[in-house]
Amino acid sequence: MDSYTSSADMSSNAVAAIFGAFLIPIFIIGLICLISIWKIYSKANKPGWASIIPIYNYIVWLEIIGKPMWWLAILLLVPCANIIFVIWMINLLSKSFGKSEGFTVGIIFLPFIFLPILAFGSATYLGPSAKEAQGNIPFDPNNYRDPFNNQNPPPQNY
Repeated sequence: MDSYTSSADMSSNAVAAIFGAFLIPIFIIGLICLISIWKIYSKANKPGWASIIPIYNYIVWLEIIGKPMWWLAILLLVPCANIIFVIWMINLLSKSFGKSEGFTVGIIFLPFIFLPILAFGSATYLGPSAKEAQGNIPFDPNNYRDPFNNQNPPPQNY
């Protein structure tokens, strides 16, 4: 008796091999990012386990960067604006650890490299970088610089 394998069996094995070849590296990259975010939360004196709880991780992240809780509504309810707000939050997170905008770009495009650098490197949590967390900065008309280079100073009755 001859044994023949159908083409459906061979194609399903090929799909499984390709799926496994992509799934294993993605799982490893995800695990590296998860461990790094856990450590970043711990460096910011927040519980590391908070990074794996859905929705609560955003609440703790907003506390770390010093943004108000109403941002959570934008993150959860506004479809396109949430992408911009998450990028802004990543920028504020990197600034809270003393890094620049270039580091933010690195976190966005290569998180499996830059998140471990932030988590396990020499960066320390400096506190929230948001203006709301640092307090209101009063307007000083003597140090006012008009961004449009108008010759008229701002009104003094505010």
